[in-house]
Amino acid sequence: MASFQTEERSKLRRRWVEQAIALAMQNRWEEAAKLNQSILDLFPNDTDALNRLGRALTELGRYREAREAYHKTIELDPTNTIARKNLSRLETLKVEEAPPAREKVDPRMFIAETGKTGVVTLVHPAPRDVLAKVAAGDQVRLRVDGRLLTVETLTGEFLGNIDPKIAQRLVELMRAGNQYSAAVMANEDGNLRVFIREAYQDPSNFGKISFPVRGEAPGIRPYIRETLLKYELEEEEEAEAEEAEFGAEHEEEAEELTEMTDIDDETIAE
Repeated sequence: MASFQTEERSKLRRRWVEQAIALAMQNRWEEAAKLNQSILDLFPNDTDALNRLGRALTELGRYREAREAYHKTIELDPTNTIARKNLSRLETLKVEEAPPAREKVDPRMFIAETGKTGVVTLVHPAPRDVLAKVAAGDQVRLRVDGRLLTVETLTGEFLGNIDPKIAQRLVELMRAGNQYSAAVMANEDGNLRVFIREAYQDPSNFGKISFPVRGEAPGIRPYIRETLLKYELEEEEEAEAEEAEFGAEHEEEAEELTEMTDIDDETIAE
């Protein structure tokens, strides 16, 4: 009888974990928070659920509660790097601060496409308390400022500049009519990496490549990380995973998309 109850509890946990992850990927944070709390009611030492709860509470602007969740994770697992990274990020935010205005992009945005996508690390980044408000998957926008190309939040808050060598090419293309979409790919230790995609090529730019392949534009590494097609904290958990070079993984893109919804509780830590 006890064995049967244990098995049923495990099945229930797996089902709830899948639902919690799905809710997070749909930005349904209030529901995600409640479901992760339900998991913790049955499994109070589940550090993955605590990290997911912390993420949901952060998205809701409930920073004090988010800190409590991450602190509980560290009490249970002092080596949990995900909780420590998120606590460090939260330290730069005021508890009473309202939740930031953010919009997540479709994960398919991050699929690399030869000549049309690239990843850049911002130069002259904004202060850490500003960068702490954005996370992987957040939509941002590019703005031409003279010869500079800046990256801003959707509310117009400055995040940093694109490297001048890269910016010069993109600014010329944008002034000729090209349009680009952009999103945060990673936010680690004050280093903000942004994924940029050519959304529209003006006819006058026909034959001009936005992101030359390998070596032609120093500072650009167009690639896709499978973790960005999943859940942000999974991306943090695998932050040192091998990054595929642009164009080398086209045959695996279908698998990358499939893995978006094939996330088990052993690899998710959010």
